[in-house]
Amino acid sequence: MSDLTRFEVTRLISARALQLSLGAPGMIKASKEASMIDIAKEEFDKKVIPISVLREFPDGSIEKIEAN
Repeated sequence: MSDLTRFEVTRLISARALQLSLGAPGMIKASKEASMIDIAKEEFDKKVIPISVLREFPDGSIEKIEAN
């Protein structure tokens, strides 16, 4: 399995933070003072973030990488 790039990690965390801010249920228990980005980072670190990355290559092949 390929590692995620820092750009993909940033995109995953920001997309998850947006989902949380729009009312999606959290996958972890978080303190009331935690921001949506803090919660998304913690979800990513604990590998429970429900998002995957699709990489499309010039030859037309696609690689799916699960964030968890």
